[in-house]
Amino acid sequence: MANSSLKRLFTDTVIYGMSSIVGRFLNYLLVPLYTYKIAASSGGYGVVTEVYAYTALLLVILTFGMETTFFYFANRQANDSAAGGTNSGGDKAGADKGWSGKVFSTAALTVGFVGVLFLAGVFGLIGPISGALGYTSHPEYLTMMAAVVALDAFQAIFFVLLRFQHRPWKFAALKLLFVVCNIGLNLFIFLLAPALAVSHPGLMAWYNPDYQVGYIFLVNLICTGGITLFFLPEMRLLRHGVDFRLLGQMLRYTWPLLLFGIAGILNQVADKICFRHLVPGSEGEVQLGIYGACVKIAMIMVLITQAFRYAYEPFVFAGGRSKENKENQAQVMKYFVVFALFAFLAVMVYLDLFRYIISPSYWEGLRVVPIVMMAEIFMSIYFNLSFWYKLTGQTWWGAVFSAIGCVVLLGVNILFVPRYGYMACAWGGFAGYGVCMVLSYLVGQKKSPVPYRLAPLAGYFALALGLYAISAWLRSATTLSTGWQIAIGTLLLMVYIAVVAYNERELVKGVLRKFHR
Repeated sequence: MANSSLKRLFTDTVIYGMSSIVGRFLNYLLVPLYTYKIAASSGGYGVVTEVYAYTALLLVILTFGMETTFFYFANRQANDSAAGGTNSGGDKAGADKGWSGKVFSTAALTVGFVGVLFLAGVFGLIGPISGALGYTSHPEYLTMMAAVVALDAFQAIFFVLLRFQHRPWKFAALKLLFVVCNIGLNLFIFLLAPALAVSHPGLMAWYNPDYQVGYIFLVNLICTGGITLFFLPEMRLLRHGVDFRLLGQMLRYTWPLLLFGIAGILNQVADKICFRHLVPGSEGEVQLGIYGACVKIAMIMVLITQAFRYAYEPFVFAGGRSKENKENQAQVMKYFVVFALFAFLAVMVYLDLFRYIISPSYWEGLRVVPIVMMAEIFMSIYFNLSFWYKLTGQTWWGAVFSAIGCVVLLGVNILFVPRYGYMACAWGGFAGYGVCMVLSYLVGQKKSPVPYRLAPLAGYFALALGLYAISAWLRSATTLSTGWQIAIGTLLLMVYIAVVAYNERELVKGVLRKFHR
């Protein structure tokens, strides 16, 4: 791995990672806000959880894999330009600057057109849709979030353009701006507005204290619409219009990614979408709210995966199918798993602190956290394993794996949720992602083998799970105070770090030498 490539990957990962992690961390402020202001027994947070699950699914459908498709065709265009000598010096950076704007404009305008059709359908059929989903009394929940997801899909192509052009600073700034705007308006709605409604009733005549869930969706719509305006400079590239020949090629590449994306996102949200159908009535809303709140604690794995993906995906596509690129993938996989397991262990040994992210009325669901976190690690590994079929153009394999995983997840949910409630949701995700991970590895090693080193990976998994088992036993079988449990948890983390540092001592020495210089 060339030093310049490593430096760029590291720099981009830090910027993307900081924007993602800081943004998500700030968004975590909304979790205690919502759970402390919306009682678990009301089921209101269950409504929020369900609607956002539908939103996540719709976002995948409306982008239909165009993010990855853009990378594939834009890099191919850049490489063709470099080979043809269309840039000074023939370097890749020059080729990137000279890539055809038609790749971007074709992707963005197509996604935008699909979004407009989607909005027309939702607004025209909002009565039947809200009735079918159980929101007859609040159809505006669905119309607001339909507008949000259409705007998000359109913005996704602009964000991927920033990643392709290696402009992480604007990417990070806009992501953080949305978070700050979202948090600020939510704090106003939930904390300041109730006080103003009492002191200045004339000024706050619009405010309804019983409409908390609706305000959550309204704030999201306002912030999403505002971010779109910051892409006006990039919108000038839309003048290139749609190249229908190119669009045909892109659609042939992307349709398996759409199936892959749908199956993949269903692995994340199908349990939340089908939960109220399996546990109907207010009990379903209450349980779904508890599950959705506790899952938020486990979402640190999503932060790691997302930050890593933003920087790693363009890096791998630029490297192509070379032997060096495959060796890099194997090396990065190991270090990624090491860090992901560290995050898992840190959350679990400090769970007595992390639980205060949510209101105590939701704590009964904390037992899902280790299961969901391990499922997210499986998903992260699956993402790392997915490059073989993306680089070879065999993207339909992703659809196959994800569909099988989704069937496993749905099967577990349908069979066991009516009896075991949200615990079955957690185990369903664990099983679904586990199946995807194993299948992608087995098939990938036959189609386009990467020299992954399984023994170290298995060893680190065993170490992390063993230390977690010790921590869980101490929590359940002893009467140690919270302070002592945190101290012992810190010691267990130090053991994990020490073992990793010893096993990877050559890497550690190299980093220390560079730092010393």
